[in-house]
Amino acid sequence: MAEPTTTGSPTPDEPLLRAEDLRVHLDTPRGLLKAVDGVSFAIERGETLGLVGESGSGKSMLVRSLMGICPSIARIRGSVRLDGRELVGVPRKEARTIWGNRIAMVFQDPMTSLNPVLRIDRQLTESMRLHLGLGKKEANERAIELLTLVGIPEPLKRSRSYPHQLSGGMRQRVTIAMALACDPDVLIADEATTALDVTVQRQILDLLQEIQAERGMGMILVSHDLGVVAGRTDQIAVMYAGRMVEHSPTADLFAHRRHRYTEALLGAVPRLDVPREQRPRAIPGSPPDLITLASGCAFAARCGAADDLCRAQRPELGEDLGTHRFACHHPVGTDAPAGADAASGDGADEKPSLMKETPA
Repeated sequence: MAEPTTTGSPTPDEPLLRAEDLRVHLDTPRGLLKAVDGVSFAIERGETLGLVGESGSGKSMLVRSLMGICPSIARIRGSVRLDGRELVGVPRKEARTIWGNRIAMVFQDPMTSLNPVLRIDRQLTESMRLHLGLGKKEANERAIELLTLVGIPEPLKRSRSYPHQLSGGMRQRVTIAMALACDPDVLIADEATTALDVTVQRQILDLLQEIQAERGMGMILVSHDLGVVAGRTDQIAVMYAGRMVEHSPTADLFAHRRHRYTEALLGAVPRLDVPREQRPRAIPGSPPDLITLASGCAFAARCGAADDLCRAQRPELGEDLGTHRFACHHPVGTDAPAGADAASGDGADEKPSLMKETPA
């Protein structure tokens, strides 16, 4: 359930998409679960935001809240504005005019995104006929154009296939074609390449990047892997335990990461250009339970630089030189305090860079 926020007229400098103090809380039998807890960001046309974090960090719930497709028990608070238009609290009937038309999503598993009993052409043309008012012939012609655009061979033949008759890579290309069918302003790719092999993963990411550049869309690229978003985004937001812990222009984040969790994520990225002793390091421990989350920094139990201050007081998302924000009492680049834990998930002394080459 979304709680409506007061709407206002767009200002001349309004970004394409802006989220302010966005919160998604779920009432569960065990208590209140704060899946997203006070997240703010903005993206312009043609700009890509990388949203990164482990499973359970709140990434998927965040992007679902942008479209208003969270579970029915979810309470959404804050503001999401698309071209100045408030989306939080929009009635479901009105939201259907926005889904696919202004903002669209490519989901992680294409097999669950596609209807197994409908042919591909039927699934592609449905939104075009609804939002664009196209006739059957025009919609079918555009469907073939879209399948060609996303690199599917023999598009006419494939358009008459059922989802199970296509490979995983082709099914993902179909879901991208469906998302692009009505020329949305914002495209969200939620772990869209996770289940694909490395070669197909790179092809899909290249395809998304090319189409975004051609159409000037804003894009949100969701991933658990910093290597995937390294050379494909303009800014990166790192999520942990439902909160944004670091947010910066992409190049600046890789050159001067500040949060210990960001550093730990970088250390977990597989790389072939470093000595064996610097190969991927697992982050110690497990993500916290969001229902019984203790006070203090949520990453403290897994961080080698944590001290009593970290365990007692939650750091706020401050600013470093205006555009680089991070929430850490002892950021990377500063000495760990006396009495800090010996084990550490970070590698502050090593400065690996993924900007030149990514594994995907």
